[in-house]
Amino acid sequence: MNIEFTLNGKTRSLYVDDFQNAQDFLTQLGMISVRDSDDHAGFTGSDTILLDGKPVNAGLLIAAQLDGHTVETGESLSAHNKMGFLQAALVDAGAVQSGYNAPASALILKELLERVENPTEADIRDAFSGLFVRDYGYMPLFKAVELALEYRDNPQFSHGSAEAKIAPEFREDLRDVGTPRRKVDGAQLVMGRKAYVEDRVESGTLHMKLLRSSFAHAYITKIDTSMAESLPGVVSIITHENCPDVYYGSAGQGFPEPSPYDKRMFNQKIRHHGDRIAAVVAETEQIALDALALINVEYEALPVVMSIDEAKAEGAPIIQNGLIEYVVGAPDDLEQQNSSADPRDGKVIYQFPIGGDPHRNIAASVEGGIGDVEVGFKEADVVLERVYESSQIQCTPLEPHTVFTKMEGDRLIIHASTQVPWHLRRIVARVLGIKENKIHVIKERVGGGYGSKQDILLDELAAWVTWQTGLPVFYQFTREEEFISCSTRHVMKIKVKIGAKKDGTMTAIDMTVDANTGPFGNHCLTVPMNACSKSLPLFLCDHFHFDVTAYYSNIAPTGAYQGYGAPKGSYALQMAVAELAEALGMGPLALIEKNRVREGSMLEILKCLGEGREGKAAPVISCGLDGSLKKGAQLIEWGKKVESGDPDVKIGKGVVIIQQGSGLPGLDHSNAEVKLLTDGTLLVRSGGADLGTGLDTVCVKVTAEVLKTPMDDIAIRSGDSDATSFDTGAYASSGTYFSGNAALKAAEDLKVKILKAASEMLSEPEEDLVIEYPSVVKGKKGQVSFEEISRDSLTGEGRGQLIGSASYTTEDSAFPYGAHFCQVAVNVRNGSIKIQKYYALQDCGTPINPELAQGQIYGGVMKSIGHTLYEEMVFDNNGCCINPDLRSYGVPMMGDVPEDFQVHMIYTEDPFGPFGGKSISEIAVNGAAPVIANAIHDACGVWVRSWPITPEKILRGLGKI
Repeated sequence: MNIEFTLNGKTRSLYVDDFQNAQDFLTQLGMISVRDSDDHAGFTGSDTILLDGKPVNAGLLIAAQLDGHTVETGESLSAHNKMGFLQAALVDAGAVQSGYNAPASALILKELLERVENPTEADIRDAFSGLFVRDYGYMPLFKAVELALEYRDNPQFSHGSAEAKIAPEFREDLRDVGTPRRKVDGAQLVMGRKAYVEDRVESGTLHMKLLRSSFAHAYITKIDTSMAESLPGVVSIITHENCPDVYYGSAGQGFPEPSPYDKRMFNQKIRHHGDRIAAVVAETEQIALDALALINVEYEALPVVMSIDEAKAEGAPIIQNGLIEYVVGAPDDLEQQNSSADPRDGKVIYQFPIGGDPHRNIAASVEGGIGDVEVGFKEADVVLERVYESSQIQCTPLEPHTVFTKMEGDRLIIHASTQVPWHLRRIVARVLGIKENKIHVIKERVGGGYGSKQDILLDELAAWVTWQTGLPVFYQFTREEEFISCSTRHVMKIKVKIGAKKDGTMTAIDMTVDANTGPFGNHCLTVPMNACSKSLPLFLCDHFHFDVTAYYSNIAPTGAYQGYGAPKGSYALQMAVAELAEALGMGPLALIEKNRVREGSMLEILKCLGEGREGKAAPVISCGLDGSLKKGAQLIEWGKKVESGDPDVKIGKGVVIIQQGSGLPGLDHSNAEVKLLTDGTLLVRSGGADLGTGLDTVCVKVTAEVLKTPMDDIAIRSGDSDATSFDTGAYASSGTYFSGNAALKAAEDLKVKILKAASEMLSEPEEDLVIEYPSVVKGKKGQVSFEEISRDSLTGEGRGQLIGSASYTTEDSAFPYGAHFCQVAVNVRNGSIKIQKYYALQDCGTPINPELAQGQIYGGVMKSIGHTLYEEMVFDNNGCCINPDLRSYGVPMMGDVPEDFQVHMIYTEDPFGPFGGKSISEIAVNGAAPVIANAIHDACGVWVRSWPITPEKILRGLGKI
């Protein structure tokens, strides 16, 4: 049918197909800011448009419904290649990070300000109630409204022109570091410009779709693809019968990985609901979907193993019963272990021993400690032993996993949404059996990763088809695929045994971690080890012991998720400490203060907790716990009992301390270059992968500081395997510390070369020269600009282009610390829980991007509030996930934001990070579960020792059900 409507101020008369989705239709018209995050379910708000001035979800409309109406998309809010004031307000407030729904945010903001002249907090909460935000935790939207009101009345708006203070500022001795500055990719994202993988897809690209298993555990006994192959438009079908016979692991970790290679592209054995059966590549998405329905598969169903207890039980069905191999370090009894192997299960290949015993469902195990816990327990006056459990939760990035592959000459080009472009290249090269020089990985902007895009989950599929056919291929997961076939947080059961003397001095801590790694072993050793390494060192004790075992099962695949095991370890140990305080008759804050880590402490336990290698004891050079605990206690009025006017509502408070790392010293490696261009401006080339966290802005800022150059005069290219040098990747909180330090060192290297060139030009010794803002070298007799230096260097007799380069590795550790406080109201009649106050106080050294750091803390806390109170993947008796969508799964929305929600960054002087910067984002997820649980106990006397903390568990603890 023909429709006529107004699109961004222009009348359009177009033909539309019957029932064509409006979001798809607008995207085809070039309105790429209207994005689909939820398979047109209308939940996330990424597809928001203004229809006759009102925000609606385009994915819930058919194109015909636009007839006769006015439609505005995010593209309408900017002009002449510049942001409009609404977009600028969002960027300046730190509300544009991964940015996938940033244009939608701007439209909602527009409608709000047109409807309400001076919005209240309630107005703002209501307006943004239908927008799902995972990265910055909603709070920057309040600041964005404040800025927009000022920018609206100032046609010359610019960053810093508003009276409103955007975020706290640090380091008065520096120009850009520690001060809010516009995120370097903020305009691109909020204006809806091409930025993500899906925006790079070319005309004529083939579409890939996967047939996935409805069984959680089975063998494929027969597969017939003949009918699907005969369907016109089908180009290729891949199954276990014709895929590469190569075993690999999906974990994007440093090589050799502490994870087994226990999968092929397709396997004869099905190990989880949603496992790969076949891939169809066709000329259109619909043809591919039609072909999937024509594939006939027969199965031999197997018993399902879902829990840790089921996996470790005597005689349990074996998930990985294939041939076990070791690259190095094979055990003496390997032949005996393999005597019962089933060839249909394939292989499990370990790069080196990590304590695995797959035929007993053990993917990995490790144990160790310092001192002697038995001695420590004998010294204790009180010994307490408790078990804590977590549920399976999904990372839920707004942008689904996406890849676009094509050929350029004889090289494979992979446009990827990834945290680990270099590991992706290496793994794809292994699977395809080609050299890495034949692959060019381009990391596009990432619309949310949170760990799940550290794994290689679809890229090798599209790459294989493109390499075999020479044709471009596009594949994007549906939201259901995100749930049933992507990385999720490992389920854990953690037993903590802890002893202390009457005065509260801890004498021994023993932590036993059983982890459910699911069908494959990616991250099976390092995630549960992190539960120990990011929790035990918070307390000073002579006797520690840990015992970690990861079990295979048939739950949805697990992997990396922000916090990487630490949230579970924190939940268990911090709760155990609170329970110990009660048993001792002490307050939890007093017990923490008596035993906690301090500046100058030596963390001996870390020598037992290396990630796949021998660990190393590390000193604590900077620690902000003093300031965090003192300020937090003041804010929440610790020790003051709060009473409710409702007899059914009991109010309680909690406190916990948390830590994380800044990358992996001794394992991580980053590289960078800073190039002086002909006009004196700069180009930074960083191997780092910016996930929306502002890593590119960090690299630009540190370069600007070193070379006294305006940020606008610095461009950056990052995460491109051709254009930049190697970087381990964006995980383990490594970005600022490793990639930032590499950029800093490269800028310092260029500074040396600039001063040498200026010395020759000015005939002055280098020691008499200084670089001053903006981009000028001054001596005692004269001065020369960067532009003059560059042009002189590039003449026919010049010294060559000036390029600074550096790599960064270190054995030095910079630990971020934090204290989280909260106040909850528990209704003892119905078990409901309300977070009244939440205060996150965190030490991140020098916050290089304060407004972005603040948002990431809010975001981390909101994620962990979700997994504490309601997020949970639910499976039926057959191992099938029954809530694989955002609405029924349940994620934190604006309405879940605590009534009083504050973030305070505690400055510390750290000698190792760039200008003292440490990691900031990942640590924020470690506090909510234990602090909420402890506050609940303070309110109503119930200890809830498992996620999620539901009203039913409260009522059960009260003996009411």
